[in-house]
Amino acid sequence: MDDLEQFGDVGSLDDNVESFLSNDDGDARDIFAALKRSPAEPNLAASKGFTFSEVNCWRTSNSKVVCCHFSSDGKILASAGHEKKAVLWNMENFQTQYMPEEHGLIITDVRFRPNSSHLATSSFDRTIKLWNAADPGFSMHTFNGHSYQVTSLDFHPKKTDLLCSCDGNGEIRYWNVTQLTCLRAMKGGTAQVRFQPNSGQFLAAAAENVVSIFDIETHGKKYTLQGHNTDVQSVCWDNSGEYLASVSQDLVKVWSIASGECIHELSSNGNKFHSCVFHPSYPNLLVIGGYQSLEVWNMVKNQSLTVQAHEGLIAALAQSPVTGMVASASHDNSVKVWK
Repeated sequence: MDDLEQFGDVGSLDDNVESFLSNDDGDARDIFAALKRSPAEPNLAASKGFTFSEVNCWRTSNSKVVCCHFSSDGKILASAGHEKKAVLWNMENFQTQYMPEEHGLIITDVRFRPNSSHLATSSFDRTIKLWNAADPGFSMHTFNGHSYQVTSLDFHPKKTDLLCSCDGNGEIRYWNVTQLTCLRAMKGGTAQVRFQPNSGQFLAAAAENVVSIFDIETHGKKYTLQGHNTDVQSVCWDNSGEYLASVSQDLVKVWSIASGECIHELSSNGNKFHSCVFHPSYPNLLVIGGYQSLEVWNMVKNQSLTVQAHEGLIAALAQSPVTGMVASASHDNSVKVWK
């Protein structure tokens, strides 16, 4: 991956704002089309200008960063990866704080408990650890039970004592973080698990080139979302919980949870897509992380802009609806925040 050529052209977001954010039926092939018209697009306040620029950057000593997540209030960004210890980044003063190195192997995922200073980390060492960002001197608990490398985890948005995880052998486990017990184990996810926001009615689980949507109450499978030719690297929900995006190296697909159908699709055109997140302020925009560059894709108009962002693969993206910030974590050993 490190030897790959730089892909894509830099798109100037400021120049292309009107067309990019507008929802009308203008010529979608002409990204400057709206500049030729009066900018009367009230739906996304496009005339106020859309920016997507780097706010700050934090670099590890010499380790790939593979995951990141904002706390519910948007005040802390947690990131982790090959360094085997997570970092807490204060979004108000941009001070960073290392958490202890208790994991034996790389950390694969980090997630905050909703409306809490608690967070959890998953690792190739087959464990999950629970932490308190307000007192990060040591982990609160270690969950054992997975017999393979733990690849992902997530907290339920409402039942916040419910934690879900998956491992490299496809096992999904539900944990109660208050009673410190494993509630259930089932098959269905190897790469990533993500609860539907707000209601938490569904769990999206990626395994190979398929995404399964499980009903949390019945544990039955609502949908099997098929259409990727290669492994799905990551999935993300929009803030409403109505749409799910899934990313493989060559393709991004956006699905309607009401119908289970794919409603939007974007080819990577030679870039290697890996991560995605819906823009926290503009629901029609999906931010996609690839090799070195971010694609900001207007799904409705099917237009995308390329932003040069990192010097390596962008392994993970996160967003905060409270602050409007987007975070990117990369194999170039850095984490960046954008707005």
